[in-house]
Amino acid sequence: MSKIGRKPILLPENVQIEADHKIVIRGPLGELSRRLPEGTKIKIEDKKLLVLPKSEGADAKEAKSLHGLARSLIANMIEGVTTGFKKTLELSGIGFRASLSAERLVLAVGFSHPIEVEPPEGVSFSVSENKIIVSGIDKELVGSAAAKIRNIRPPNPYKGKGIRYEGEVVRLKPGKAAKVGTGIGA
Repeated sequence: MSKIGRKPILLPENVQIEADHKIVIRGPLGELSRRLPEGTKIKIEDKKLLVLPKSEGADAKEAKSLHGLARSLIANMIEGVTTGFKKTLELSGIGFRASLSAERLVLAVGFSHPIEVEPPEGVSFSVSENKIIVSGIDKELVGSAAAKIRNIRPPNPYKGKGIRYEGEVVRLKPGKAAKVGTGIGA
């Protein structure tokens, strides 16, 4: 059995769970639902949720391999409906700006035209100074939306300008000027 899958998930007071083949989790921030991987079952006891593999012959290996995944997905759903998730992106570059128009994110990042990004359902954008905050209750959607924004103008390896995650370290390459003394006559 998976080490992660064996850990029980502590259930907060304000979370309600319904489980059949599909798990539905309701909390103060909203509701999330997901289909459970085949070969896993859920057991709730004493404010704890346990994810167990169904051990049935040929499917036992696949059930064990999805055991930890199912537990992580459910734990992320519970965290999402109680506290939510957010990713912060930083703009670095001269003239790089971000603003909100209605709910859309408008980016001026060195192209001839501004780029508009529509938020997926369940995700919201906010902008402060040179930072873009992507927030929502679904961890997968928040990460996907942040990655799409970052891919509009990823950090340049020579000057470092572009859109990066907060705290991301971009190693700068030296460029041509650093190769002095290797040409003809040296």
